[in-house]
Amino acid sequence: MRTTVGIIGAGPAGLLLARLLHNAGIDSVVLESRDRAYVEQRQRAGILEQGTVDVLRAAGAGGRMDREGLRHDGIELRFARERHRVDFPALTGGRSVMVYAQTEVCKDLIALQIEEGGPLLFEAEALAVEGVESERPRVRFRREGREDVLECDYVVGCDGFWGVARRAIPAEHSRVFERTYPFGWLGILADVPPSHDELVYARHDRGFALLSMRSPAVSRLYLQVPEGTDARSWADEEIWDELERRFETADGWSLERGAITSKSVTPMRSHVHEPMRHGRLFLAGDAAHIVPPTGAKGLNLAVGDVVTFARALVHLEETGSAERLDAYSETCLRRVWQAERFSYDMTTLLHRAPDATPFEDRVQLARLRRIATSRAAETDLAEGYTGFPLD
Repeated sequence: MRTTVGIIGAGPAGLLLARLLHNAGIDSVVLESRDRAYVEQRQRAGILEQGTVDVLRAAGAGGRMDREGLRHDGIELRFARERHRVDFPALTGGRSVMVYAQTEVCKDLIALQIEEGGPLLFEAEALAVEGVESERPRVRFRREGREDVLECDYVVGCDGFWGVARRAIPAEHSRVFERTYPFGWLGILADVPPSHDELVYARHDRGFALLSMRSPAVSRLYLQVPEGTDARSWADEEIWDELERRFETADGWSLERGAITSKSVTPMRSHVHEPMRHGRLFLAGDAAHIVPPTGAKGLNLAVGDVVTFARALVHLEETGSAERLDAYSETCLRRVWQAERFSYDMTTLLHRAPDATPFEDRVQLARLRRIATSRAAETDLAEGYTGFPLD
């Protein structure tokens, strides 16, 4: 099998890249180890930055998002039983975010790829990426019990942290920067309308809490819990009681409860692999970087990566210049590190470390009050949350 761009992974990054390349007249093949049902059901991110929304619309993949997604023009910060709303459009020149689950983005892109795009092979497990320093890299993969080879001009690894793409970069050419946090998020889906019309980020002495949503009828909520917590150790009523404590305000706001349909614990870590390119192999999304979910940056960073690659390849096709492809890693990493910085800031602003001292507690509250009383500090948060430029 032969193609111009071999894409490993049919998450939002790989699927969007295939769509962007198709629209530019560049052929690709997508290899995905899981079946279609799994890809369309796995729960991940739910916040799309303004730039991501714009890219999906321009790619012809924004129709259902615009009909069913929930535009949000701000978030609410809670601390010391106080409430402060951050108004995104007023602080960023009109930018906002969209609540639209990654599962739905994948469904939309899969449908488009099957109807209009190149081959999308489910249950095709990538085994190795070879020859990345040559002009003809290849991906060995297994499908329906047989091994096959996909020959490419370029390989883009969108196969996540545990995928094979990153392992094809020799260790002597790699640098890894990471931090693991001593807490995680206990997340639930509940069949109850959200108790607030925008996301609520709460800092509490007992730990962080987040009120989010998947639709007008389904709530998504999170609690900070110790690292290694088993979600099954929390009874449903215990979760609601703890959420109620952490979201408490002085004005009598109340949290609506409902049937919990799923619960899981997400570990918290920051991770960056440099470089994001080696030879004809390019890393995108979680294959290259991971952020703690506090800043809602994971999916959006992946979108930035594949947009950068697609634009660079189109530039090469149109001009014969590989300058932008050669600058891929450097270009992406500028944005990646800003997002890592923002996610780290949000995480340390809102979570209470297990060994936090009273001094550190007061500093957290001072930082939150600074945001609530300084337009400059509030603008910095709004600009970071709605997204850094894709250029």
